[in-house]
Amino acid sequence: MAAKTLIINGKHVSAEENATILEAATEAGISIPTLCHLDGVYDAGACRLCLVEVAGISKLLPACTTKVAEGMDVSTDTERLRKYRRMTLELLFAERNHVCAVCVSNNHCELQTLAYSQGMEHVRFEYRFPKWEVDNTHALFGMDHNRCILCTRCVRVCWHIEGAGTKNESGRGAKERIITDLNQPWGASDTCTNCGKCVMACPTGALFYKGSTVSEMERDRSKLEFIVTAREKKQWIASE
Repeated sequence: MAAKTLIINGKHVSAEENATILEAATEAGISIPTLCHLDGVYDAGACRLCLVEVAGISKLLPACTTKVAEGMDVSTDTERLRKYRRMTLELLFAERNHVCAVCVSNNHCELQTLAYSQGMEHVRFEYRFPKWEVDNTHALFGMDHNRCILCTRCVRVCWHIEGAGTKNESGRGAKERIITDLNQPWGASDTCTNCGKCVMACPTGALFYKGSTVSEMERDRSKLEFIVTAREKKQWIASE
């Protein structure tokens, strides 16, 4: 496969021709903030935190879904980008009810960590305070829609890695939510395999193990990485 040479933050980088800017930057040791990206599943470009500047293009481009090109000149950390990222994070906090002090993922939350790292000191927008329910009908897991940022990680993991197709999206705009099957209680699902991969993938406290208390929801994604790597290397295909 042919390689492409590009510039990221003034550094010459080589990447495979089908690689994304995010993959090329990561390989070169350059960090780009993300929330919806999860190694091993296809990218959706949902969170817009990985937006980058490309010379000659006026609009900002999502690094997770934009392919590299020969001679591309990319900037990942400018004042314009920092401004947009802080604004995006503020909007995420204002849209739902992220009360960190009583969240099971407090101090283990990617949204919270990114807010600190991107210098978000306060929220300038009016909080919506929506009334979202908590689905505790499943025997093992719970879903708190108040914490959900609609990154769709759980949906993509459920479809792409587990192959169950239990998690889906419903609605538009402020009314969008993650649903189980055709919008039924999680505990009533006939397709859920109880694998817990969606819980492992969640970046906030929206999906949790029942019985978890504040600051207990550490995510172990090594199992997801193992499954994806094993499939790519065809380690589970029986020899003849």
